[in-house]
Amino acid sequence: MSPDLPTDTASLGLLPADTVITPDHPDYDSVRKVWNSDIDRRPAMIVRCASPEEVSSALRRAQTQNWEVAVRGGAHSMSGASSVDGGLVIDLSPMREVSVDPAARQVRAGGGALLADLDAACQEHGLAVPAGMISHTGVGGLTLGGGMGWLTRRAGLSIDNLLSAEVVLANGTILHASKDEHADLFWALRGGGGNFGVVTEFEFALQEVGPIVDFGLFFWPLEQGAQMLRWAREIIPTMPRDLTIILAALNAPPAPFVPEEYQFQPGYALLLTGFGPDGQHAALAQQIRTAMPPLFEMVTPMPYTAVQQLLDEANAWGRFNYEKSTYLPDLSDEAIDTITEHVPQKNSPLSVTLIYRLDGAYSEVGENDTAFGGERTPRYSVFIIAVVPERHLLPADRAWAREFWSALQPAAAGAGAYVNSMTEYDDTRLRASYGTEKLARLASIKAEYDPGNVFRHNVNIKPA
Repeated sequence: MSPDLPTDTASLGLLPADTVITPDHPDYDSVRKVWNSDIDRRPAMIVRCASPEEVSSALRRAQTQNWEVAVRGGAHSMSGASSVDGGLVIDLSPMREVSVDPAARQVRAGGGALLADLDAACQEHGLAVPAGMISHTGVGGLTLGGGMGWLTRRAGLSIDNLLSAEVVLANGTILHASKDEHADLFWALRGGGGNFGVVTEFEFALQEVGPIVDFGLFFWPLEQGAQMLRWAREIIPTMPRDLTIILAALNAPPAPFVPEEYQFQPGYALLLTGFGPDGQHAALAQQIRTAMPPLFEMVTPMPYTAVQQLLDEANAWGRFNYEKSTYLPDLSDEAIDTITEHVPQKNSPLSVTLIYRLDGAYSEVGENDTAFGGERTPRYSVFIIAVVPERHLLPADRAWAREFWSALQPAAAGAGAYVNSMTEYDDTRLRASYGTEKLARLASIKAEYDPGNVFRHNVNIKPA
């Protein structure tokens, strides 16, 4: 806990009084909440910053007073990195402006923008940034760790489309990072997480997407899981990059398109999104039906923004969550056997397992071109996510996630994982994710831009 954290707004210098939330403020309890209800921290002060200058003022004062600091964008961190007990939270939520230049195919997004803000603004021009798949996720946290989603096979990670960033350093300095300015910092921001500063604006290159795309959901019972996964591993690597498949183990939703007898039943789903020529999506959908007739399906054209929001309800605020993830070089028989053994052992119907394919544009970026914590060779990223409606139910599914993850390790690509999904980490896991040379370079850059490790409430890279 930070010592002697003042509660008077004057102590924060240039900051307007109405931007500072302390425990005696009537909105304190609502403002301090984060997406994952398992995280219940009580900051001594929350500063809602509307400009880089206000961020700078808060950080300068934090430096002089040795306060603990956390940075909040969308507050979607599974591990609770966006809050801190007894310390200072820099809340970027007032900075949600998104400005699109359709002629240049570029967009600027404030550090507090959500994916919903970014998607809506860009889709007005038939454009999009490759990003995540839950629209209430913050652009900042997602991007700094990498940014995987529906467009990864077609256009790479979010960081592969980042052109520049406005950054406030721990000492309050405001600077611009790009391939031509502070290139070492720009490299580190693309995958190194929130270790190097507070990013108050992101500039991305845009891709032509939508506004209507093709979507399909196919569902099979538990006993067909191994068959579905073995079929998927054969077909996915051969697909054109305009098609994306997400594999999922989940309970069927109580949606109108789901026959009543299958609602809430556990099973396996294949989510197929198409961004390419007419007929491409329909042809693969028919191939799926022929190879493995599903219990039910939904295949329909859909606005891209709606596809981006499909998982919002399943990932709603207010639930209790825990996550483990790992990379698989392939869906080997060993991996499939492990998956199909552990999926039925979950306790909560809300808990899910998601498997993303990473190839195409993802694998065309050089291994060391960005600081991303994962090799660029084609692979799968597996997310084992425990989700429960009440706190007392979480220990059982958290244990399930941990046991599932451990059982997958013999088939995994080392002990590394996507840093955005790390709820627990140590030096061994960081080294496994980044590699020894990349981690050493990140630590050296950290020593230059944040030598005091002010930004340590994250998947922390210590200064060299």
